[in-house]
Amino acid sequence: MSYQVLARKWRPRTFHELVGQAHVQRALVNALDQGRLHHAYLFTGTRGVGKTTLARILAKCLNCTANGRGDEGITSTPCGQCDSCQAIDEGRFVDLIEVDAASRTKVEDTRELLDNVQYAPTQGRYKVYLIDEVHMLSTSSFNALLKTLEEPPPHVKFLLATTDPQKLPPTVLSRCLQFTLKHMPPERVVEHLTYVLGEEGVAFDESALWLLGKAAEGSMRDAMSLTDQAIAFGQGAVRHADVAAMLGTLDHRHILGLAEALADVDVQRLLGEVAQLAEQGPDFAAVLDELSSMLHRLAVAQMVPDAVDNSHGDSDVILQLASRFTAEDIQLYYQIGIQGRGDMVHAPDLRSALEMTLLRMLAFRPQGVPKPPRTPLPLRRETSSEASEPTTAADATSAQASVVEAASSAPQPAPETEARPEAQSEAQQSKPPEPQPQAVMPAAEEAPPLQEPPPWTVEADTAVAEGEAPQDTPEPAALAEPEHAVEPEPTVTPEPASEPDNLDPATEAPKAQSEELSETVPETVPEAVSKTLPGKLDNAKWLEYFDSLGLGGLTRNLAGNCLVESDDGTLLTLRLDPSQEAMQAEVHQTRIERALNEQGMPRRIAFYVAELSNSLETPRQREERLNKERHAQAVDLLNHDPHVQKLQQAFGAKLIESSVKPADAIR
Repeated sequence: MSYQVLARKWRPRTFHELVGQAHVQRALVNALDQGRLHHAYLFTGTRGVGKTTLARILAKCLNCTANGRGDEGITSTPCGQCDSCQAIDEGRFVDLIEVDAASRTKVEDTRELLDNVQYAPTQGRYKVYLIDEVHMLSTSSFNALLKTLEEPPPHVKFLLATTDPQKLPPTVLSRCLQFTLKHMPPERVVEHLTYVLGEEGVAFDESALWLLGKAAEGSMRDAMSLTDQAIAFGQGAVRHADVAAMLGTLDHRHILGLAEALADVDVQRLLGEVAQLAEQGPDFAAVLDELSSMLHRLAVAQMVPDAVDNSHGDSDVILQLASRFTAEDIQLYYQIGIQGRGDMVHAPDLRSALEMTLLRMLAFRPQGVPKPPRTPLPLRRETSSEASEPTTAADATSAQASVVEAASSAPQPAPETEARPEAQSEAQQSKPPEPQPQAVMPAAEEAPPLQEPPPWTVEADTAVAEGEAPQDTPEPAALAEPEHAVEPEPTVTPEPASEPDNLDPATEAPKAQSEELSETVPETVPEAVSKTLPGKLDNAKWLEYFDSLGLGGLTRNLAGNCLVESDDGTLLTLRLDPSQEAMQAEVHQTRIERALNEQGMPRRIAFYVAELSNSLETPRQREERLNKERHAQAVDLLNHDPHVQKLQQAFGAKLIESSVKPADAIR
């Protein structure tokens, strides 16, 4: 017996063997069980998804005689053993007329076909006309078919199949019951190939099946044909290397390597991956296309993790890799990749075009080429009562670990981080002070604070030196309370004759250190701080001083959609509109903390996603309201302008209000 290919050997013979078309299977099974049969069915879908197979199964259901007894009638589960079922499976059933419309397009062929419609079936219960690729019929053939297709004899059923239903006339579509078959996703293809190869006793690699499922492009028949070819290519086994060589596809592991190099901002590794690719002589344009496709999957993984495309069987890897990028970086990389793809035709060679596109991605990152330091995001909402509770030994240990981890990830030498305050003040003379996000993290009992003195200490020293009482600044004792919740550690004895009573000796910097630090801070900082931001923020003060923070871009948009939930002097909790939840990113949190530090308000930021109050107004809402008021005022001024009124009277002119832009509109 000659060899039978897998696509024909494993063709489904019942509805329950059908793969991936549950919606069509359910409708046809219910119709057969209830006896609600239409006279014309139209099956549409891409090649190799089961259109002809469905038509043959339906023909068996209509003509099955249940082992020759003939008393069971129409069924949704054909026996496969009776003469009718076997004849249909073998292609010799007289009352199943299969017509290839691509080879019989003339109207004469259609008329000849319809001349026998009036005669009763010879062998079965129904005479079934299966017209494949029906969209290839000519207009005259469709017109000749219309009347019979609308009112056929009771013993006739029409089963039409096509890959291009748009070419069918509406008059034909309206006379048929249409079923659209779905593409086969790679997951379903891999699942079915695993079962088939297991039954066939063929050894295989799962990664090789994912390559076949991707190459099939939604067609189960193509997947089976490629599997036949892979078995022959691999001498009876389906291996990853053999399938990759047979298909000539790009090794997906190289694309993952490029993405990981982008995540680590490792230029040397990035160029090394390109060099390894060049040894295989790939299509560099296809490499960039695959990388852009992966960036798209990473963006989806960040926004909707459950919707990640698993066409390569690497959804877990994609989810882990997505956590190493910011949303801004992915969007920028994708845009640069798409533009670089179009610029490849102008490049001297494709490899240099790919390398320049990858280098451009890193060169134009929002934070620059060096990787920004990472700070831990708050895992839960903290309240002022939690921040003020005494710190246990375990909490102190975990807090110390967080501070040490954040300090080690920052681009600073370790000895400088652990230096004494005097050494820090000497180092600050050579570089401007930069407030750290972990400046107000609680320290452990055994270790001294690792951060430099907060900006309000400088302000207090300056105010005392000038004879001013620091009334508008936050009390140092209140800010230092969480730091010394375990055990106060007085390091410097205050001088009662020259310092206010409300200053905490534990947080007061030494005099020499304050003088050295004040030399690096502009003289206008204490005055600006005392006049801009209050001691503690509430929603009214958040609105008043929002613009003075100097935020921009996506960070301003995120902060502008927040209300102040609470402020205990150390932790500022912002209530975020749920519609902006996807905008949360570590880089925005760091920018807001830095802006507050620069204005003399050292704070850690925590976002609390909840519905906003209708009685309170966010900076974004206030901005929109003020812009609407300015726009309405500008429109009113134009409507009352005498020159505009003359133009309206003389020429019938109309003022397009949407084009009016007041000069003082907010951003």
